[in-house]
Amino acid sequence: MTQQDRGEFWENRFAATKSYVFGEAPNAFLVSQAHRIKPGAKVLAVADGEGRNGAFLASLGAAVHATEISPTAIAKAKRLAEARKVMLTWEQADVTSWNWPKAIYDVVVAIFVQFITPAERPAFFTHLKGALKPGGVLLLQGYRPEQRVYNTGGPPEVEQLYTEAQLREAFADMEIVELRAHDSVIEEGAAHAGMSALIDLVAIRPETAK
Repeated sequence: MTQQDRGEFWENRFAATKSYVFGEAPNAFLVSQAHRIKPGAKVLAVADGEGRNGAFLASLGAAVHATEISPTAIAKAKRLAEARKVMLTWEQADVTSWNWPKAIYDVVVAIFVQFITPAERPAFFTHLKGALKPGGVLLLQGYRPEQRVYNTGGPPEVEQLYTEAQLREAFADMEIVELRAHDSVIEEGAAHAGMSALIDLVAIRPETAK
């Protein structure tokens, strides 16, 4: 999928309904990691869609920078943030071609960013790590290949889903605090609903990172 095709796909998806495709409540895994978000922390929310996670992070007192490719999603996100009485910075960007900041975030959040192809994945993972300050925390959740059995969300391309071995290898240069594969029921709008094959990663960039 080209950058233009990807942008059109997500814009069409978010513009197709006035409701929030993935719901308005924050991701449950992210909520479980809220203790890692300190007031004033600089947080990057990657491909944050309609803003449910970015707004939650901002409610914790974080300085949130959120990216999203769809202008309609960003407009929805701004309305949600206004309703929640929180402020965050939005940037329209395709994360596969974005000029990623280097070593400036205390926390990087990537929840269900699974439009990344296998060819794009090594660079994407490198950017996630590189955006963190030394000692910074990566919070990532995605679907495992078993998700295709449940068919309750995620892309149809099984190769875009994450395996435990894949994530362990990709983030071996970080301190992996948690890497957990589990099947759990999620209710995140109409698009993520029901029993799901999930994988959670919490990893810390070493203090000695260059």
